Amino acid sequence: MKHQITKYQRSSDERYDFSLLIPTWNNLPFIQNCLQSIEKNSTQKIQIIVIVNEGIDGTYAWFTEQNKYDFIYSKENIGICYAVNICRSLILSDYIVYANDDMYFLPDWDKILHEEIQKTEHNNFMFSVTMIEPEDTGNPCVSVGYYGKTLDDFQEQKLLSEYKKHIKKDWNGSTWPPLVVHKDIWDLVGGFSIEFSPGMYSDPDFSMKLYQLGIRHYKGVGASLVYHFGSKSTKRLNKNKGRNIFLMKWGITAGYFYKYYLNMGIDFTSPLPDQTDKIIFNLINRLKRIIGSYKSKP
Repeated sequence: MKHQITKYQRSSDERYDFSLLIPTWNNLPFIQNCLQSIEKNSTQKIQIIVIVNEGIDGTYAWFTEQNKYDFIYSKENIGICYAVNICRSLILSDYIVYANDDMYFLPDWDKILHEEIQKTEHNNFMFSVTMIEPEDTGNPCVSVGYYGKTLDDFQEQKLLSEYKKHIKKDWNGSTWPPLVVHKDIWDLVGGFSIEFSPGMYSDPDFSMKLYQLGIRHYKGVGASLVYHFGSKSTKRLNKNKGRNIFLMKWGITAGYFYKYYLNMGIDFTSPLPDQTDKIIFNLINRLKRIIGSYKSKP
């Protein structure tokens, strides 16, 4: 795989406020829309690094013609975990942001994140931008508003005029992209875990690795917003059994981790306390681990 990967670094400046990593897989119109929103609605100095998987829909040809984006090209689809990890040598900022290509970044998303980092006064955190999504899936961390599911019916001007009404209170449980961590934290935990390739459940695993490191400051920033069209790449994947992998690796389910460790979706008031598991929940999750081990057997 290594010999099929090529890096293109076009950035000329030495320092950026954020290095933004965006994997894309034969999704040219969406990555173009995503990049346009970043350029239109950002205020900070952003290094954009795109990981082009395959690119046979014209994505690779388009990026080779551009002179302003750093990008990595893989002839094969290497998935999310390998993709974001291979970006490390190109990163020029202290702060790494990971996002999806089917997102539209709304005005001042980065300024609000930057201000949040400045007032935190330490780097032991993980922050998430808040997503606006077109359908209510029961996710308490998401604001629901319909502005289109495809680029053909995308209501950009309506979104730009209404997005502020979707501002939420800051919430507990940062785990989903767009997410931001300091590069030292990224390096300490080794980025994303490749056993979750191509990527299902790599998000909660990354959060758990930070938790094991001692991070307790998980905040979803309610005023920093993106519009998320909704898993335009992952729906095409042959998905890994991330649920079982997480269970076998950590001894608890991702849902348990979200609810009882990260207090997912609850209004943020302070960093999380250390978790003291109750006996009953330990027993339940031990049972789930046993069941998961049998399900994982061929």
